[in-house]
Amino acid sequence: MEKTERLYYNDSHITEFHATVIDFTGRVSGWSAVKLDKTAFYPTGGGQPSDTGTLGSARVVECIDEEENGVTHVVQGLVSFETGQTVKGVIDWERRFDHLQQHTGQHILSQAFVKQFGAETRGFRMMENVCEIDVALDDATDSKIKRVVELANKIIWENRIIKIRNVDDETAASLPLRKESARKGELRLIEIEGFDLTPCGGTHAKQTGEVGIIVLRSWSRAKGMARIEFAAGKRALKDYVKANESAREIASIFSVGRDDTISSVQKLQDENKQLQRRIRTLEELTAKVEAEELKEQAEQNQNGISVITKVFHECTAESLKRIAQVLIEQPRTIAFLASHDRDTVRLLFARSSDAVGDMNLLMKDVCEILEGKGGGKPDLAQGGGKRVEKLDEVLKNLVERFS
Repeated sequence: MEKTERLYYNDSHITEFHATVIDFTGRVSGWSAVKLDKTAFYPTGGGQPSDTGTLGSARVVECIDEEENGVTHVVQGLVSFETGQTVKGVIDWERRFDHLQQHTGQHILSQAFVKQFGAETRGFRMMENVCEIDVALDDATDSKIKRVVELANKIIWENRIIKIRNVDDETAASLPLRKESARKGELRLIEIEGFDLTPCGGTHAKQTGEVGIIVLRSWSRAKGMARIEFAAGKRALKDYVKANESAREIASIFSVGRDDTISSVQKLQDENKQLQRRIRTLEELTAKVEAEELKEQAEQNQNGISVITKVFHECTAESLKRIAQVLIEQPRTIAFLASHDRDTVRLLFARSSDAVGDMNLLMKDVCEILEGKGGGKPDLAQGGGKRVEKLDEVLKNLVERFS
């Protein structure tokens, strides 16, 4: 089968072309495969999704790189093509330009990491809204990454020329490439004037200014590398608009200017911490009062064991634990405590060190009835379930069991 001439190799800004059909496979599903003698459609590869567009009246939804066997255009719809037929291809330019900005931005950002810290890019992913690169930088910091992004944008705003060079692999071996290529024979090199030279088969800008801007969204450490999430060009603008809207909405909640939201949030956090401390203190006092009242109401069974049971409404698991801990300070005591709202039951079973019974096993048995889960230790266990209507019955059975 003839090779497909890849028009995007020489010009990533081609949006329309005419080509001859060299192979067509129709499918009952309505999805068909078309191969052409030449194409401007970029196929999926190198972390970059494929182009979309039209071939005649058919919608091209994906393009697949079959290396020496050319490019397969997957089309949708009941459209047939004949071998030898001439068709017009049209690229979705908005998608192409977006991918062009992200891919060129990745080249610039990756080389900026090399220039600043000798950190090579080990992976690149272009997703729907953001892009990611994995960089061999195990001591990444905010300040280091900020320096890289600043250098990348400096190169963008200098509007440097981007050239395509086609060389053989021997010539390539003598050049200062950012990364080596495993391909043999003729190589396509992307050269950013005075900055970067790397083999690549993707779509790129003609000048760095087309990228517009690169913004860092976030970064994290991953397996000894730094994972950088970024956006370039129009994606960066969309990201700014969204972030700015969020910042303005938060500012309006605090009735402050947008740039004052950080101090307002920090103040709110400090106040919340103080309130949480006060709440914990009050909960501890409440737990002691609740526990003392339950102690007074408790009656010993024939074995001299006090079995205390109580159902609370919307009591937290931590509060149940505090009450139980006060109760089991008293010798020969078992506490079966529960709390519920409309949909959920919380349980805490506890006993003093001189009382009998395995709270862990009891909890598991009860949680199975309540269609939940739980467990713990022989002297204290926690759990819950969703069968609220079964709560009174299981607690009654527990009390009878220890009577």
